[in-house]
Amino acid sequence: MYIAITKQHQGENFKGSVRDFVNYLEKENEDKDIELQEHFFDQYNDRINPEEVIAEIDGNTAKLSKKDPKFYSLVVSPSPRELKHIKNNPEQLRKYVRELMKDYADSFYRDRKVTVDDIKYYAKLEHERTYKGMDKKIQENQPYATKILQLKNEVRSIEQGSSIGNIKKIEREITKLEKEAPHQSRGFSSKRIVRGMQKEGFQSHIHIIVSRTNITNTYSLSPGSKYKESEAMLNGKKVKRGFNREKFFKAAEKTFDKEFNYNRNFVESYRAKNMFIKDPKKFFAILIGLPTTEKQMAFKLLHKAGIHIPSIPTNQVQLAFKAFMKLKRGVEKAMNSGSIGI
Repeated sequence: MYIAITKQHQGENFKGSVRDFVNYLEKENEDKDIELQEHFFDQYNDRINPEEVIAEIDGNTAKLSKKDPKFYSLVVSPSPRELKHIKNNPEQLRKYVRELMKDYADSFYRDRKVTVDDIKYYAKLEHERTYKGMDKKIQENQPYATKILQLKNEVRSIEQGSSIGNIKKIEREITKLEKEAPHQSRGFSSKRIVRGMQKEGFQSHIHIIVSRTNITNTYSLSPGSKYKESEAMLNGKKVKRGFNREKFFKAAEKTFDKEFNYNRNFVESYRAKNMFIKDPKKFFAILIGLPTTEKQMAFKLLHKAGIHIPSIPTNQVQLAFKAFMKLKRGVEKAMNSGSIGI
């Protein structure tokens, strides 16, 4: 499970109104039949019109200054393994979001308990993702893409008469490079993976727009607070403030596991991610000390994320750890991207 929390952009994008962001989230509905379209939903309603989302978020900004974010964006991305477990079921994902937002509310530190009924939010499922420039497969295909582009420019130059060459020979070289690129799409006809191409497999994820102000438009609830739990003086009165992201992320994971009876592997856990960052030696020691079945699954998940860890006898712990640390950057990147479900 990978969850990202970001504030409303204060640059050209999404400044002021939430309209641009809502329109962006509607992009996947384009050219789809009505029965196949995904709708905005909240804690109690399944079909909410985009214009209502815009009006409610834009109108819920009391006491906020011009420089304050008016809303936050949460992106919830279950791993392929988690999606497979729930059969990529949209109803299950909506159910999970509604439980997740209870965890979100409970992560605020306030004088009175914050509940999900204090939160104004609108969520939307998306089922597609496309390859972007920073994706590993795009980067590893890039040398082939560069050479292919050069050859295509040569063909164009020959056709325009500005140079001399054998077009058929160059086209054969292009075809060869297209097939030799390491990452190809699957299907009836294999094609080199390029930017903008739709990713295969389960890609469902959820975008959640959360108002910065509570549902009664009377006080701020910011998940961007730099405080987990603290107290401050306001008008001569001591008040509680803060949002505990670590508590939220742990709860989000626990809620999924409990709700869907999911058996989470060690390397998928938030605990493992933190341990890897703070104490990689301990992370590795636990990894190689897992029961055989769980360890095999852990290595399989790492392998699927593109992390190939050599098989080294566990009695050679120090040697194994050194080999593992050479792969540290790749493991960290996989964890941060959520590709092994963290």
